[in-house]
Amino acid sequence: QVQLVESGGGLVQPGGSLRLSCAASGSIFSINAMRWYRQAPGKQRELVAGITRGGTTNYAESAKGRFAISRDNAKNTVYLRMNSLKPEDTAVYYCNADVLKKGSTRYTAYWGQGTQVTVSS
Repeated sequence: QVQLVESGGGLVQPGGSLRLSCAASGSIFSINAMRWYRQAPGKQRELVAGITRGGTTNYAESAKGRFAISRDNAKNTVYLRMNSLKPEDTAVYYCNADVLKKGSTRYTAYWGQGTQVTVSS
């Protein structure tokens, strides 16, 4: 089995910062792309940022200039540094990874359970 576990969410004031982490564990041979999504109440889940195994990144327009995604391939971990947080960034943040399990021949997408980020004064 493969598990993705997020951490680092919480309550922060507008203008503050948070760093989310997502560690993948289990029967993993390789991980391709890793991504962060978020879902606010009453809204659809949306892509925030993604990063390839080689380090190429992409961001939603709302995240550009404020958020930074990074990863540690040796630790099977992806991070999301969020600066200048706004109330509209409030959401449950989920990590997603394309994982090649040991003994498998294809990549499968896995999701974490989510971590709550609340931006409020």
